[in-house]
Order: sequence, then structure tokens, then C-alpha cells
Amino acid sequence: MNLPYRPLALTFLAISFFAIVLGRAQAGGGHFYTPVADAVVKEECASCHLAYSPAMLPASSWKRMMSDLQNHFGEDASIDAATAATIEAYLTANAADTGGRNFSSKLLRGVSSASAPLRITELPKWMDEHRKVPAWEWKHKDVRSKSNCLACHRDAERGYYDE
Repeated sequence: MNLPYRPLALTFLAISFFAIVLGRAQAGGGHFYTPVADAVVKEECASCHLAYSPAMLPASSWKRMMSDLQNHFGEDASIDAATAATIEAYLTANAADTGGRNFSSKLLRGVSSASAPLRITELPKWMDEHRKVPAWEWKHKDVRSKSNCLACHRDAERGYYDE
């Protein structure tokens, strides 16, 4: 009896390849950022906006942001020193250039940590990913701002930012 080992091996290889590819796609592919897991960060940051994953900015951006909370994008987000230190430690330990995931390195491509912006929406990769979004859509009553990720990315709180 002659068994066709080569076709069986190729079939197994093809099935394995597609299982890996589909598994990545279902897990958020390359647009997954670990969501905020720290209770203090969630409580303080998510009380006003989505608690953005620390992996979306380099540590230098988070440090600059935390050093000027009285002028947090036009708002006074001042908190006590101990809470601020806790939040900054979490953000910098999990930042894109320290503890971030694979897609974080793509997001920061071409950005030096010394001149990294404070806004995720100012990163070149973010702008490239969103270049096809028409201007009127940013002004829609359900969106209103480029920082309102949840308007288009329903699973943003869970770290998924696929289209």
C-alpha cells in the first residue's frame, strides 16, 4: 500500500498556515494595543476619555503629559502627587518604547522619543492610517474629535483598533 505522504504534508502545512493567519486576524491582527489594566489609571483617565493604551506613545510623551496636567489639552486634570506618580509609572513602564507590543514599533516608526508628540493623532502612522477618513466625518455629531476612538473602533476599550 502506497500512501501519498507529500500531499498530506502539504495539506497539513497549508491548514497550519491559514489557522495562524486567521487566528491573528481574529485576535485583532496588528492593531491590538494592550488595554489599561491598572485600576488607578482607569479611574482617573477614563473618567473623562478613553483610557488610551500606554503602548500608543513613547515614555517621553507620557512623562511630558504627566508633568503638565493643569494644562491637559485645554483642561485642568490636576491630581495629587502620589496618584500622578502611580499613573506616570504605569504609563512609562508600558509605553510603546519600553513595554509595548509589535504594532507599537510600527506606530512610532520615524518618530524620535525626544520629539514625539503628546497626541496619538499626530503620529505619522496614525495620520497615514486615517488619511482616507473625510473631513466631514470628523465633524459628525457622534465623532466630534479625532481622539474619540470609540466612535469608529467599537472595541477600542478592549485594545482592538481594526477597521
